[in-house]
Amino acid sequence: MSVVIHWFRRDFRLNDNTALYAARATGNQVVPVYILSTWKKEHAWTGAPRQEFLCGSLRALAGGLKEKGGRLLIRQGAADLELEKLARESGATAIYFNRDPDPFGRAMELKVEQMAIRLGLKVHACKDAAIHERDEVQTKSRTPFRVFTPYSKAWLKLDKPAPGPAIERLSTPENLSSLELPTLATWDLEKPATIIIIEPGEPAARRRLQQFLDGPVFQYPERRDLPAEGGTSRLSQDLRFGLLSIREIYARCGEQALNTTADRRRSIAVFINELIWREFYMQVLWHFPQVLDHEFQEKYRGMTWGESAENFDRWCAGMTGFPIVDAGLRQMLGSGFMHNRVRMIVAMFLVKDLHLSWKAGEKWFMQHLVDGEIASNNGGWQWSSGTGTDAAPYFRIQNPWSQSRRFDPEGAYIKRWVPELRDVAPARLYAPPASGIALAKNYPLPIVDHSKERDVTLDMYRR
Repeated sequence: MSVVIHWFRRDFRLNDNTALYAARATGNQVVPVYILSTWKKEHAWTGAPRQEFLCGSLRALAGGLKEKGGRLLIRQGAADLELEKLARESGATAIYFNRDPDPFGRAMELKVEQMAIRLGLKVHACKDAAIHERDEVQTKSRTPFRVFTPYSKAWLKLDKPAPGPAIERLSTPENLSSLELPTLATWDLEKPATIIIIEPGEPAARRRLQQFLDGPVFQYPERRDLPAEGGTSRLSQDLRFGLLSIREIYARCGEQALNTTADRRRSIAVFINELIWREFYMQVLWHFPQVLDHEFQEKYRGMTWGESAENFDRWCAGMTGFPIVDAGLRQMLGSGFMHNRVRMIVAMFLVKDLHLSWKAGEKWFMQHLVDGEIASNNGGWQWSSGTGTDAAPYFRIQNPWSQSRRFDPEGAYIKRWVPELRDVAPARLYAPPASGIALAKNYPLPIVDHSKERDVTLDMYRR
């Protein structure tokens, strides 16, 4: 019996894993391997919360593989070099992996492909992270979409692949060495004592999916924008790490839409629209990788941003004196998650009230969010700044005070994450406090006057 390698990347599951199933279907022994990165202490695109979730998900994956008769190998280093070593050690004839949607992953894929040619190995790169990827959704002139609505219409017209089978059994060679499963110490990281992240691993993700489909999906349009309620799916980190298959989520939603009311079908359609947004931003990043360094809309490149380190530090700490903004940032610091509606408020506040670059906020989010996804995070920040695809016009500037009144009318979300304000009447949370009078002891006054900064932003964007 010959040997093949499956390289785990962002597909930590045994259900409907395209490349893993293809490797298993060869009838050969399979070497499942995850290759750890070598950076230490700090990384521009990740941090302790997401790495802790990664570690937990790898533990769950290792346990799942063991139950199926296999074994997860851990190596560390440059992926192409480590895969070459593993191929030589195991005598593997092929490498299977699921394609990465971002340019960093693609760059490594090219190195792996070049290595495989040199060694005479076959490479099987599979589509898995998206239902429709790269060039599958295009305009009639065969160019990538730059606007979401026509993209979504084209996306919906395409045939959808059905979910694949789960892995039942797997055989892994016994004579291959492996590092221990990683911990935060692998990257010289420490988790803040105050943070509690969502449960990692495929079994936990599958429970979350079932819980969402059992009820919240049917009230999704009404409840998804209310941060105090559990109206969202909470599946973003599961899609980020591939604990769930996007094909299965789509198919399960389709099953829920059968033999039900028109209102429920519309609710499910609103949720599916969010899945399409995810793939739209992946397509944008694939075709326009420069968005990681520049504004998508060229006319906004070269804008002069503010440089107040003090204001940025207070924003990062959730001490701006704007309750809904501070609640969102503290939710992220305390859980590795921020409600999507609040993400928009928080991002627009940094750019259009503090006049600081969206790039600084983009990086901060990636370093603290468990569900940090390069494409979606960049797309969201550029949308909020008015510089991206489907950008809100520059003159659309969310007012944090009125946003609080609209989406947190009882102040429950604010009071949960900003305990200094738990005894403040809700009505006082939705308007600037009287000059010089703080909303509560130990809570700061607003660091800016929103109405004045709005005028500054309008002038800045006009110029």
